[in-house]
Amino acid sequence: MVLGRVAHYAFDAVLLSAFLAGVRRSTGLTPSMKPEQFSESPNVKKWIDNYLWVGECVMDQGVAIMASSSYFERKR
Repeated sequence: MVLGRVAHYAFDAVLLSAFLAGVRRSTGLTPSMKPEQFSESPNVKKWIDNYLWVGECVMDQGVAIMASSSYFERKR
């Protein structure tokens, strides 16, 4: 029961991270991470960077899978 809930929250977190990666790629908007915001805990900035990196990887893999599939086509 608890393991299922943890897996659900982890999946939701990865989905949100991938969404943020998509927003960054399509609009160029990125989170504003000013150094003074992280002066108390430099580990927070590293954690956020890693979290957003996971979204980038998920986004890249998703795009690669869709690009190789016959169910999707690229329109510009």
